[in-house]
Amino acid sequence: VKPMTPRCTVPKAVPVGKTASLHCHENEGYPKSTYSWYRNSEPLSPDSRSNAKLHNSSYTLNPSTGTLVFHAVHKGDTGRYSCIATNDAGFAKCEEQEMEV
Repeated sequence: VKPMTPRCTVPKAVPVGKTASLHCHENEGYPKSTYSWYRNSEPLSPDSRSNAKLHNSSYTLNPSTGTLVFHAVHKGDTGRYSCIATNDAGFAKCEEQEMEV
C-alpha cells in the first residue's frame, strides 16, 4: 500500500543553541514507510558528519521513525523542511514548512 501524505511537525522558530525536534509520520503505508528529510529541497543525509555542506549541523535522523533532531541549532539550520515517506509501493511528501533559527 502506497504511503499517504505524512504529517510533518516542524517548529516555527528555535533559539540558537537549543534542541529542535522535527517529526514526520504516516500509518497507511504497507510495508512500513521509511522517512527522509529535505532542507530547501536538498536531501539531508542520515549522518550529518558525512555531508560536507552540513558539517556545521549536528543532528540525528532516524529513517524508521521519521524523527529529525538538531542538538544545537545554528543560523545555518534555518530553512524550509519537508519529509518524504517511502515504501515498496511508492512515496508521499508533506508540505514544506519554514523553521527559523
